[in-house]
Amino acid sequence: MATESLSYRSRLINLAGPWLVPLGLLIAWQIFSGSGLIPRRILPSPLEVMQAGFHLTLTGEMPMHLWESFQRAIVGLMIGGSIGFVFGLLNGLVGPANVLFDSSLQMLRNIPHLAMIPLVILWFGIGEPAKLFLIEIGVFFPMYVNTIHGIRSTDPKLIEMGRIYGLSPWQLLITVVLPSALPSVLVGLRYALGIMWVTLIVAETIACTNGIGYMTMNAREFLQTDIVLVGILLYALLGKLADTITRALEAWLLRWNPAYR
Repeated sequence: MATESLSYRSRLINLAGPWLVPLGLLIAWQIFSGSGLIPRRILPSPLEVMQAGFHLTLTGEMPMHLWESFQRAIVGLMIGGSIGFVFGLLNGLVGPANVLFDSSLQMLRNIPHLAMIPLVILWFGIGEPAKLFLIEIGVFFPMYVNTIHGIRSTDPKLIEMGRIYGLSPWQLLITVVLPSALPSVLVGLRYALGIMWVTLIVAETIACTNGIGYMTMNAREFLQTDIVLVGILLYALLGKLADTITRALEAWLLRWNPAYR
């Protein structure tokens, strides 16, 4: 009975622990704003920010902007992440491909992708392709680097054992190499998700007419600090949600690995 109680308490701490610091900051923020120590024009109180978010939800403005941003983020992640994964797989498995492509990709990786904005505008204009291209470039390299690292980190003894058991190259890839590389690939996905949201914030300031970034920039023009904070908090919550989903995906896909149980 005592063991079950201890286990329940441990699970409760694990669930509540990550939220204690944000909750404490919110309480302090409300106290300082409510007492006038922080001017409203600089930092509205959490209650005022919640009211602004509630109003934007009722008018349908925030759901519309949220949906547009979500579409851009997912499409950019799927395209850029998939290409990064394929190149990582190719260069990790095929020696000549690694010699041919890896050096060039590593040089490109050291160029900040947001520094390419003027060039991207010249190439694609200020429409949706420019925004998607920036997101794709941003998520490509975390997926590529972590995939190739995972492939190369596969234990040679496992591959040799698979060959002894008569596995074909395709079977080795599916049953040995990819499961071994999966933890590193998922780490790349977590990094890519973080870069995706950062890139989206910048991309939606490029002559955009919808999205959370547009909503935030438009509110800034009219000195609506509460709406600016709504946009910032939305990005934070979306980032937290994406990270939580990725952790759940890790726990499910890597349930065979004792380190992820």
